[in-house]
Amino acid sequence: MTKGFGNNFELTDFQADVRSWLGSILPPRPVPSPQDRPDLAVFRNLSDEDEISLLDAARQYRRQRFDAGYGAVTLSVEHGGRGLPASYASAIAQAEREFDVPPSTELISVTTGLVGPAVAMFGSDDQRRAYANPLLRTDLLACQLFSEPGAGSDLAALGCRGVRRGDDWVFDGQKVWSSGARFADLGMLLARTDPDEPKHKGITAFLIPLDLAGVDIRPIRQMSGGSSFNEVFLHEVRVPDSMRLGEVGQGWKVANATLAFERTASGSVTRKKGGSVAELISLAQSLGTANDPLVRQNLADVYIRSELRAATADRVARAAAAGVSPGPAASVGKLMASDVLGRIGEIAADLLGTEITAAVDDDRFAWTEHLLGSPGYRLAGGTDQIQRNVIGERVLGLPPEPRENRDQPWSQRDKR
Repeated sequence: MTKGFGNNFELTDFQADVRSWLGSILPPRPVPSPQDRPDLAVFRNLSDEDEISLLDAARQYRRQRFDAGYGAVTLSVEHGGRGLPASYASAIAQAEREFDVPPSTELISVTTGLVGPAVAMFGSDDQRRAYANPLLRTDLLACQLFSEPGAGSDLAALGCRGVRRGDDWVFDGQKVWSSGARFADLGMLLARTDPDEPKHKGITAFLIPLDLAGVDIRPIRQMSGGSSFNEVFLHEVRVPDSMRLGEVGQGWKVANATLAFERTASGSVTRKKGGSVAELISLAQSLGTANDPLVRQNLADVYIRSELRAATADRVARAAAAGVSPGPAASVGKLMASDVLGRIGEIAADLLGTEITAAVDDDRFAWTEHLLGSPGYRLAGGTDQIQRNVIGERVLGLPPEPRENRDQPWSQRDKR
């Protein structure tokens, strides 16, 4: 076990201690070999066996990290963390890049960065004892059961019903885009428990075991080949009130706090999504088109956009480290990230021509996974349209979107 650190512990010394610990359990990160097949997928395309193997390796490392005191550094002390600034989580992530850390997955990130902290903050004493540390340590895995076919960007419009019956709640409805649900033990569910309240009210949060009768999880095959997303059907799923997370009707508060953890979640190695600008330049060079004036112009444009995106991400990280809300900068960063991914895919397709549709060469055909996966990133983590609304209303001062039914009871939403 490492010694405890307080808020005044020097960041450089902290990072040196992290490196020392990592060096005691892991070899240095190997230098990439020309023979390595490039990882250009935005969303992984793995068999169930490979997915389980990936999860097992990531969980083994996460348990070691948690036990060493590096598992929940930004979570407040009263909720079982160490109460350190986000800069300390970033220091861990930077140190991890130097070592052969098992790659993480969306399910691991949601479990340790979103659901685990939410249980630690909003859970009862019994829930904290039973679930908080097991989630933060990845002894248990949890997915989000938030979005629905009719409630994605407008999450508050969700219609999955939760009805109180004695000491239990019974749920009926459908959730969608639940990453890793097939491999999760628990789901963090948002349900409509009072339809006579306005849509942002009358929502309650729960933890539900995903092996209960009435839970049906079906993978969603993406056009890029993978099926990491799932749709989850709930039919008369009965859960005791002891699994309720927070107060009845306070689900929107729990949901907002949970999503806010994304900015200050414990540091981890984040797998790069899709092909990078450097890999795109290498592709142009291998094709002998890097000196073409139009190609050079396109490469320069996407390089500049990539650097601006990185600078914006750095601003958001610095704001979080200083305890300041990054505000709309986070929305700008998300827009820029999806824009860069899309542009890289379009340029790769132009460079490869018909070769991007046929496996003539494995390294070149790998760009197909990027091209087919990048449109999905415009939806993940908040759609581009919603980010533009945030920027338009909060930065540019444009008139807000019409919200005539905001204070209307949810049950009256379709009545005029």
